[in-house]
Amino acid sequence: MNAASKFQVMTLTDAAAGRVRELVDNAERDVLGLRVGIKKGGCAGMEYTMDLVDEAQPGDDRIEDKGATLFVDPSAVLFLLGTEMDFEVTKFRSGFVFKNPNEVSACGCGESVSLQAADPAAAH
Repeated sequence: MNAASKFQVMTLTDAAAGRVRELVDNAERDVLGLRVGIKKGGCAGMEYTMDLVDEAQPGDDRIEDKGATLFVDPSAVLFLLGTEMDFEVTKFRSGFVFKNPNEVSACGCGESVSLQAADPAAAH
């Protein structure tokens, strides 16, 4: 096994892993996990996306962490390298929060971000 196969693109906090497991367990259909990606949009330029996964897509990076399964869209890998996914509940909102070292800026509402691609050589 080479070193690259041991490196996880993302990690999850206990709270995020618990919420992913809850979403998968309570889905109205059989699902394998949660797919995380990015898309253009929002006032800062990019938004995180999340969808339940019925089947893995070619190129997906599969992450098993704390009993939860994430699939990272291949087009998002360089933008998500080193990211920690958390789940927070506050007085005003609850949701996933991304602590992403590739984030350049974020909008005031916290719904969109500006990201730069990571240097894969620096990630190891």
